Amino acid sequence: MAYEPKDVEEKWSRFWEGEGFFKADPKSSKPKFSIVMPPPNVTGSLHMGHALVSTLQDIIVRWKRMSGFETLWVPGTDHAGIATQTVVERHLIKTEGKRRIDYDRDDFVKKIWDWKEEHQDHILNQLKRVGCSCDWSRLRFTLDDGASKAVKTVFEQLQAQGLIYRGDYLVNWDPATQTALADDEVEYEDENSFLWHIRYPVEGTDESLVIATTRPETLLGDTAVAVAPNDPRYSHLVGKMVRLPLTDRFIPIIEDHHVDANFGTGALKITPAHDPNDYEIGLRHHLPMINIMTPDGKIAEGKYKGLSMGDARLSVEKDLGDLLVKKEPHAHRVGISYRSKAKIEPFLSKQWFFKLSAFKDQLMNAVKKGHVTLTPKSWEQTYFHWIENLRDWCISRQLWWGHRIPALVDGEPDPDVLDTWFSSALWPFSTLGWPDNTPEMEAFYPNSLLVTGHDILFFWVARMILMGEVVTGKLPFPQVFLHGLIYGKSYWRETENGVSYVSKEERQRYDLGEKLPKDVHSKWEKMSKSKGNVIDPIEMIDLYGTDAMRFALCASTTGLPQIDLDVRRFEEFKNFINKIYNGSRFVFMHLGQTLRLEGDLQLEDRWILSRLNRAIREANSHLETFAFDKLAMSLYDFFWNEFCAYYVEICKPALFAKQGHENKQTLLAVVLAHALAMIHPIAPFITEELFSEMKLNSSGDNPYVIATQKILDAKALIIAPYPQVIHDEDSEAEKQFEHVREIIYSIRNIRAEMQLPPSMATDIYFSEDMKLYEPIICALVKCNQMHHACQGEGSKAKVGTLTIAIPLPEEMREKEKVRIEKEITKIKGQIDGLEKKLANPSFIERAPKELVEQTQTMLAEAQIKLKAYLDSSC
Repeated sequence: MAYEPKDVEEKWSRFWEGEGFFKADPKSSKPKFSIVMPPPNVTGSLHMGHALVSTLQDIIVRWKRMSGFETLWVPGTDHAGIATQTVVERHLIKTEGKRRIDYDRDDFVKKIWDWKEEHQDHILNQLKRVGCSCDWSRLRFTLDDGASKAVKTVFEQLQAQGLIYRGDYLVNWDPATQTALADDEVEYEDENSFLWHIRYPVEGTDESLVIATTRPETLLGDTAVAVAPNDPRYSHLVGKMVRLPLTDRFIPIIEDHHVDANFGTGALKITPAHDPNDYEIGLRHHLPMINIMTPDGKIAEGKYKGLSMGDARLSVEKDLGDLLVKKEPHAHRVGISYRSKAKIEPFLSKQWFFKLSAFKDQLMNAVKKGHVTLTPKSWEQTYFHWIENLRDWCISRQLWWGHRIPALVDGEPDPDVLDTWFSSALWPFSTLGWPDNTPEMEAFYPNSLLVTGHDILFFWVARMILMGEVVTGKLPFPQVFLHGLIYGKSYWRETENGVSYVSKEERQRYDLGEKLPKDVHSKWEKMSKSKGNVIDPIEMIDLYGTDAMRFALCASTTGLPQIDLDVRRFEEFKNFINKIYNGSRFVFMHLGQTLRLEGDLQLEDRWILSRLNRAIREANSHLETFAFDKLAMSLYDFFWNEFCAYYVEICKPALFAKQGHENKQTLLAVVLAHALAMIHPIAPFITEELFSEMKLNSSGDNPYVIATQKILDAKALIIAPYPQVIHDEDSEAEKQFEHVREIIYSIRNIRAEMQLPPSMATDIYFSEDMKLYEPIICALVKCNQMHHACQGEGSKAKVGTLTIAIPLPEEMREKEKVRIEKEITKIKGQIDGLEKKLANPSFIERAPKELVEQTQTMLAEAQIKLKAYLDSSC
């Protein structure tokens, strides 16, 4: 019977929230656990990265709730300044034919608020479908009244302390969105361009200085030419003036230690308003700073006014004439806006800055001294490197959507807004009511944990660490788990016009395992709509169910920076969820009314209880250490490969016979109840559904019965106690049972080699007395009778000193005889070839030692195999 998740998921979502299981009470006497959701942007729908981080948080939250903690998970959404304003403006251009500047500021901001209300509800509904057990009554938004109050308070405090200042500085300018960006909002790409060599005539002489530049258009803003100190080629020219090409200006020749005498010509044009290194040189030499660019990335004045920087480059190159000495290919790195993907322009602008550089030691020590632990630990070095190269943070943005900067400029309110990450940096405490002294702040701050992607370690995590300590005097959390980024598989064909990505329908066939044609290429890449490798989490939920998607995401989180998300994993875990459903339904059909254990337990009983304790210990350990992949696979292995494949099968004869089955009934309930509870944090819906059907009483003082009854007594599995180890593992029982498993494995191999039909039962002969294990063996393989005797005929296998033989049924003997003769002939041929190779002195002398040893091993194995076929005695 197939499990149908849709109705089940809707039912339990309503029930959990209606019963108030997600709500946290700050006055509770329980130990506290708190975590804040990395708020998704209100720009559209959830992507698979949101589903991943939400699933991982929910797993931890459900585990902590079941472990007796008063658990607060604060949900929220992010106003996402640049991203949201850009998306809404595009929407308005498409629907109303108007740009932002066609609206009054208040009217445009109202349009964005309308967008936010519509899309936030959509996002929240998607988060609920993922199974997030947040306290939805505490929903926050990074631009709500509480966040605004916190932002204003922090800004004014920091400004009063001199930690926030305003001034003319060279910033990373995004001409597409017309705003400044912080250093860590700039991405870098390699670009194949050119190096232009331009002649600058020296005034009063026949000499010229030839400079090399990647940006000839910026010469319009040059205010000096710099050479390296004591460069013999140019020392005699220092202090003279050169005529700036295409202008009527003269600029000085200066010396500066920044100049690399070996790069280009060794002479460097200095454009302080449009290059960060030139800016520093300009400050050192008190050079004028000429801004040649308008905010939208065009030339501001003169002959080239109104041209884009790219078009101006072409015009300048043409107009240089004989002053252009040469143009040669040159590869270099260029900055790209992380939002608009436009090329970044260094731009001299008046901005607000936060003195991050003053807190290097605090940020470094927070992690170095173990006050904040990063998991995986490998991210520490990346964090330290960023802190060592820290500069002041540009916090102002030339946008309309966001927190208005709470300051006056020339007696008027500053029109700019704060960087989105400024309000996000306050998230761990602003969501709890700070700056007010609320019960939530007292009970749940600092937070217990942060779970987020490693890509925002600097954007968000480091800034929260700083703001928490500076503003509240406490670090915001002691632990951070940084998950990898999800990659999807791209498929494409190479055409005359470049790369052509395959259709969605074709991609889905390859994703599910269809062999690639020779002309189709593939690789794992960051998810991108243009590459067609985006996996929609809601689509996966509709196809496979939420629990299957959550299990697949959990099992894929290895701690590595990249998660290659194979679509087949969703199918794999859909099958597992179905196994949980059907395995549980079988157990339900055979449960008694009362949990009771009496008398001695049999080997399989002691084995499954030992494996249960091991599974419980491993589950808690994996949750403690954020080993999500190990958690998923250990629970998968325990439930399917140990409980269902072995223990349930061994129990079936006793259950069907209804004799001596009482302990088996109880142990099935014990293991199933604990398994459902362990699996619940990953797969909450199927486990809650099945748990609701387990209503049993208990009798006696057996610790397994008592622990199981505590789980079953809970009103719902979501608030049932998470399993804890009941007894030490039984190593002797595990050792004995593992021996039996090896026997079972060998018998099944013999049957497969003999090509016996699955329904055909046979006699089985053992060279040792196996009476003790007969009930287990006969429950797991088709067996007429077990014999302690030698058997001359039939197929055989060895398990240690034990020989197992299965005689061939009369009707199959001739067919088997032919098969064995073919095998003997084949093995003899292999042996002959290997012996000849090893008898060849040339092979022994010239072949690598490893190859010779490998050949000797192959010969020995072939000889053993031949003997097994030829040997007719025990």
